[in-house]
Amino acid sequence: MPPTVTERTEGRVNIEITFAGGLGGGGEVMTLAGRGAIDMASVVPGYYTDQLLFWRAYQIPFVFDSPRQAMDISAAAFKDIPYFRDELSKFGLKFLFHQPLGSYYLTGKDDSCLTVEGLSGKKIRSFGADIPKAHEAVGAVPVSVGVGDVYEALQRGSLDYSFLNRGNILSNRLYEPGPISCGPVMSISGHLVVINEDMWNGISADDQAIMLEEAAIAGKTYMDNIEKAEEAAGVAIVKAGGQIIEFPASELAKWKAAAPDLLGDWVVNMDGRGMGDQAREVQDYWLNIINK
Repeated sequence: MPPTVTERTEGRVNIEITFAGGLGGGGEVMTLAGRGAIDMASVVPGYYTDQLLFWRAYQIPFVFDSPRQAMDISAAAFKDIPYFRDELSKFGLKFLFHQPLGSYYLTGKDDSCLTVEGLSGKKIRSFGADIPKAHEAVGAVPVSVGVGDVYEALQRGSLDYSFLNRGNILSNRLYEPGPISCGPVMSISGHLVVINEDMWNGISADDQAIMLEEAAIAGKTYMDNIEKAEEAAGVAIVKAGGQIIEFPASELAKWKAAAPDLLGDWVVNMDGRGMGDQAREVQDYWLNIINK
């Protein structure tokens, strides 16, 4: 095993991880970390669409072709464009690394998820400001449901389809109430791992350098591992009795054609907030990489 931050700093920095909202809900942890109530947090940008105006763009549907592409663009843009760093600093946070997520699948009781027509009128788990617009574009009904509540929602019928990656489908046993998973449908970036700035500034320069080195390693390792983990999760889902059916490319093309230009809409929204030039700079930077 490679050395940890604790080992490399000879115990001066010790990181204790609490899972499953133990230190606050998904919509609270960023504020808690910024205020110093907790030291670090894993933040979902889509839960903070009115605060993380730049970071939320990483969770706009139909922009990225794969989680790896989203992560590669995130790393490059953070280095070259100051707005992402500055935005977190406004909330008293220092960025460490970006965690990837596996691609998203629709999980429910039948295979209506294989066509955009079949999704019309269906209640789909959604979140953030932009993903619901993608669901509404094909006549689906976006429903905000926390990950921990999806199993019961599928069971009771308050959701027709979940919208999660294979790892979450497996860990939450969603193949039980929803044996059919159609996908992949969408790839976005994942969580931001951040640290309170005051806490960061209290760490020596040498130990900060170690943490940044390990953060870079962690980001790369996450990306390398997530692809293997997602494939393994898919195998385990099928072994447990679920079915994973590829979402047809022709249907995905229909969906993308029906959806509004969500990245362009983000720029328009930012224009209304007086940050249109910066948003266009981000958009042009991303599209230059994507269209190469």
